[in-house]
Amino acid sequence: MGTGLKALIGAACALIVAAPLAAQASSPTLTRADLREGADLSGTWHYSVDPYRDGLAGFHRGPPAAGHRRYDDVDVDALTRATPTALYEYDMDRAPTATLPQGWIGHDPSLRHYQGLMWYERRFDAAPLKPGQRAFLRFEAANYTAKVYLNGKAVGEHEGGFTPFSMEVTEVLRASNNQLTVGVDSTPQADGVPPPVTDWENYGGITRPMRLVITPGTFIDEAWVRLAKDGRIAATVTLDGAQAANREVHVRIAELGLDLAGRTDGQGVLKVSAPAPKRLARWSPETPKLYDVVIQAGEDRLSDRVGFRTIETKGSEILLNGKPIFLRGISLHEEEFGDNPARAISEAGARALLAEIKQGLHGNFVRLAHYPHSEITTRLADEMGLLVWSEIPVYWLVDFGNPRTLSLARGMLADNIRRDRNRASIILWSVANETPITDARNAFLYRLVDDARALDDTRLVTAALLTDRKSVDGGVLMSLNDPLADKLDVLSANTYNGWYGDDALDALPDFAWRATDKPLVFSEFGADALAGFSDPVLMRKFSEDYQKRYYEKTLAMARKVPSLRGMSPWILKDFRSPRRQHPVYQQGWNRKGLVSPTGRRKPAFFVLRGFYDEKAAGR
Repeated sequence: MGTGLKALIGAACALIVAAPLAAQASSPTLTRADLREGADLSGTWHYSVDPYRDGLAGFHRGPPAAGHRRYDDVDVDALTRATPTALYEYDMDRAPTATLPQGWIGHDPSLRHYQGLMWYERRFDAAPLKPGQRAFLRFEAANYTAKVYLNGKAVGEHEGGFTPFSMEVTEVLRASNNQLTVGVDSTPQADGVPPPVTDWENYGGITRPMRLVITPGTFIDEAWVRLAKDGRIAATVTLDGAQAANREVHVRIAELGLDLAGRTDGQGVLKVSAPAPKRLARWSPETPKLYDVVIQAGEDRLSDRVGFRTIETKGSEILLNGKPIFLRGISLHEEEFGDNPARAISEAGARALLAEIKQGLHGNFVRLAHYPHSEITTRLADEMGLLVWSEIPVYWLVDFGNPRTLSLARGMLADNIRRDRNRASIILWSVANETPITDARNAFLYRLVDDARALDDTRLVTAALLTDRKSVDGGVLMSLNDPLADKLDVLSANTYNGWYGDDALDALPDFAWRATDKPLVFSEFGADALAGFSDPVLMRKFSEDYQKRYYEKTLAMARKVPSLRGMSPWILKDFRSPRRQHPVYQQGWNRKGLVSPTGRRKPAFFVLRGFYDEKAAGR
């Protein structure tokens, strides 16, 4: 139920300058679009590369000529047969085809480093709308900006590659031969989120599922159901439509005998709660119990599977359902297993990745880096019993002093939280990764932390911070000297001693960490290793032997950190990164994975698993 379909409409649907939080919170979404009437639009699409953006502007940058407008509602072949002198330099209906969703590297390997505009088109039929019904197009993600046209008419735009967006097409949809055209531009923006320079593959394209969704005239826009801090089961339901106010709403959990009912206020919102029954089984990694929840408002009815649990901190402890827990985790990029990943995450692909953590590493936690992952993954984490860190791509050097960048980041954070607030597995919202300290950065991130708390008071807030090191009495003292730490619930440190720099591995166990009065998580540490490359004598970097020794020594250091309450080493599997270009060991891949792209486990995998077995046993 978390997100939604009908994302930002009107100004908020435009190529985003995100609205203030209050406006975002009241912008329509549509929950559980996958369960609604409509049609799956995944499948075969035509595509056409447009590196000079001719489909958007002429060569003098005026309006594009008809022969270049790829979104026009026209059969180019039929038109040119009827008018032989007509000049068209495209024909989307006869362009190459690809199966979506996936990044366009999956269409043709030569497109891996293409950064620019790509046009997609498909045609589909739709049943005539019944009186009062409404129609929407919903995209779970397109990277990075998207312009959407239906039957030749512009219906919406979106910026940001990892959160859902949608637009109403009630007045544009026709019963047959609808022409849907999407222009996706992967070009990173200097004032965008993430910034132009990162350490992962960009994967331009329509990378997650899309569908046509049909709703009643007044529908359930959003429904957030949770176990509140006061121990009550609470629900917040928002309706959208002409009859949203003073509407009777029911939130039923049959297995618990609950029917939370009431009428919406003048804004179409119902807030209701009831004491949690004593027989409520709380969600945890060991017992990931989910309850069927049904929301009813007039003729609109939606369902979801929701777990109930609490997460809080007390001193340096993280408490899940009131009991201390150590987060036995790993970081994960959104790439499926295989030699040629295209960010085409299916349920089977996501399950394989998460199973490697839960069953393989004996973990209970995953950091979904460095952006919101597919809803497929977060729902599976609920089902399989993995705690989740979810973050937005405020990464390295975004333009912290730019109001547009802040508004964009706030919109992404709001979209991510509203999409996944019903996921019991998510315990941490992260607002940033490895951002250098400046006054502008501090103000930027303070606002995001405040937004996260305003949108969701049932979870913890964190950020992956850079570390300081000092020489003290001949040894090394590590610490977090970041003003953001005072605003966070959980402190998280990225530390690569022994990989970057010249620290000897044997020295790592003697590194000391300054004590903290909050829980500390090692959000990243790691070393590259090319699967199959062994060098036990020289112990060169990029060998499996070096990576294994690195993990042994880093974990020996971790055992001595008094406030350490979890870790998510970098990273589960090798992933593509254009900045990593050693011709022998990297070849465009970051090799810090504990498994190879095809799933071969490296020796360090078993070192980490042994450490987690110790932690699970309470040692």
